[in-house]
Amino acid sequence: MISRFQTAYGTAADALSRGVRRVSAALWRRPAVSAGLLLLPPLGWFVLIYLAALAALFISAFWTVDSMTGDIVRDWTLQNFRTIFESPTNIAIALRTLGIATAVTITDIVLAFPFAYFMARLASPRQRIILSTLVLVPLWSSYLARVYAWRLIFAGDGLLNWCLRLVGFDGVEIGYTNWAMWIVFSYIWLPFMIMPVYAALERIPFSLFEASQDLGARAWRTLFRVVIPMSMPGVVAGSIFTFSLTLGDYITPVLVGGPGSTFIGNVVYNNVGITNNVPFAAAYATIPLVIMALYLSAARRTGAFEHL
Repeated sequence: MISRFQTAYGTAADALSRGVRRVSAALWRRPAVSAGLLLLPPLGWFVLIYLAALAALFISAFWTVDSMTGDIVRDWTLQNFRTIFESPTNIAIALRTLGIATAVTITDIVLAFPFAYFMARLASPRQRIILSTLVLVPLWSSYLARVYAWRLIFAGDGLLNWCLRLVGFDGVEIGYTNWAMWIVFSYIWLPFMIMPVYAALERIPFSLFEASQDLGARAWRTLFRVVIPMSMPGVVAGSIFTFSLTLGDYITPVLVGGPGSTFIGNVVYNNVGITNNVPFAAAYATIPLVIMALYLSAARRTGAFEHL
C-alpha cells in the first residue's frame, strides 16, 4: 500500500516538474509575456486604486450639490469650474499656492546645490557619510514635530527673536505669515532636493573637469558650462518633489500660516469635511493635478526621471 502511494506520489511530482519546466521554457522564449505576468499585479493595483480614483475625481468635478437637500446631482455641468475662475478669492488661493511652491523650489535649489556639490566632489568618504546622515535624519522624525518646532522658533518670545534681541535688533513678527510658510516648506523639503542633485553631480566624470581645465576654462566657467548643465536632470528631479509636495500640502498652512495663507489643499479639505461639497472640491483639486501634469511632461524631456 505504501509502495503504491510512493509510486503515485513520485509520478505526480514528475508530471508537475515537467509542467513547470515547460512553462518556464515557454516564458523564457517569450520575454514579453514573462514581463507582462510579472507586472500584472502592480499594474492592476495601480489601475484599480490610482487611475480609478482619478477618473472618479474628474467625473465628480462635473456634478453639483443640491442647495436644499445637500444631495449630489449627477448632471453634467461646468458650474464648479465657473465658480472657481469667476471668484477672485479662489484664483488668489491658487496663485498663492503656485507662487509659494515655486519660491520653495527655487530656494531649495539654491541651498541644495552647493551642499550637494561639496558632498559629491570635495568631501572625503567619511565626511560624505556624515553629511548624508545629517540630510536624512530629519526625515526619520515626525512631520508635525518639525512644523511645531518652527512654530516655537517663530513665536514672539521664541528662539528667532531671542537671537535678534541678543545682537541688538528688534524682534520680528514672522509667525503665521506667508514668509513663515516659505521658510518651513523650504526646510522640510530640502532633503528631497539635496539627494537627487547629489546623485547627478556624482555621475559627472572627473575627466570632464580635467578637460575643462586643460582647455583654459576657469572655475566659474566650468561651473556654468559643465557642472550645471550636466546636473540639471537631478535639479529637475528634486524640483518635482519640492514643487509637488508644497503644491498639495494643507497641514503647514494651518499650523504655520495665518488667515491669509490658505492653500488649494485647505479649500479641498474644507469642502469635503465641512461643507460636504465634494464636486466643488474635486473640481478645485484638478488645478494642482493639471499643473503637475504639465510640469512632469516638461521634466520628462530633461531626463529627470532617471534620477528619481
